[in-house]
Amino acid sequence: MTGFSRVDGVFADGSRFTWELRSVNGRGLDLRLKLPPGLESLDAALRDRAGQQFFRGNIGAGLTVKREDRRPRLVPDPEALEQALRLVLDLSARIPGASPPTAASILALPGVLQAEVQEADPVEEAARRDVVLLAFDEALAELLAARRSEGTKLEQILRTLLDEIGTLTERAASEAARQPELVRARMEATLNGLLGDQRRIPEDRLAAEVALLAGRADVREEIDRLRAHVSAALTLLDEAKPIGRRLEFLAQEFGREANTLGAKSSSLELTHLSLELKGAVERLREQSANVE
Repeated sequence: MTGFSRVDGVFADGSRFTWELRSVNGRGLDLRLKLPPGLESLDAALRDRAGQQFFRGNIGAGLTVKREDRRPRLVPDPEALEQALRLVLDLSARIPGASPPTAASILALPGVLQAEVQEADPVEEAARRDVVLLAFDEALAELLAARRSEGTKLEQILRTLLDEIGTLTERAASEAARQPELVRARMEATLNGLLGDQRRIPEDRLAAEVALLAGRADVREEIDRLRAHVSAALTLLDEAKPIGRRLEFLAQEFGREANTLGAKSSSLELTHLSLELKGAVERLREQSANVE
């Protein structure tokens, strides 16, 4: 199922961050995380939280952090400064008439000034991770709400498709009741065309052959299974838990029965009904892939 959520947050130091979550259809749960440097350790905790909320779908979760523009403070390296100063003064003394070195020229030498590196405070880092996790939970809740909204609409589509399949099944059942009559009429027409008035086939032998062919064309089991599948699918829709995979399995069973119904058909009308059933079942199968 598809969905989108966005949650903005602020750290204690004033820097801001944003979670963006996107969900598309998928047979299983596939969470793809994109985390900034320094927060990779949250990977396992984030996956655990997502796994508690979702069972299917390809979910992309991206975290962006916008830090305040703070230029690092430059501090001199005492050893490098002392070494540079000695070298510059010694060189200046050796060159007659050379101007004495300025402080700016010495500080501009490579390695004399260094950016001050501030070690991370473990307490602050732990607080940042907690803030990120709480915001992720909020983003998951928003994504879940978006998917539930889509699921409500999808449920109506599925119920409409199941109603269509149920109606086609009942029409097929009515048409299938005429199968023995059609088989007999077809056999008699064939025999009359071959033998004409010279036909010498006992009535009981003809009845036995008609019964044999009608048995092969009997679709009552397929009709009963289609009815049972419709009932099972409607029951699934009433359950308050993930049903996507079971609904996909039922859609496969629907397709199998619709195919068999068409293969056994002895009338053009029943063949057309089986084709309509196949179309409705295919739409049901496509929609089932969107269900959690």
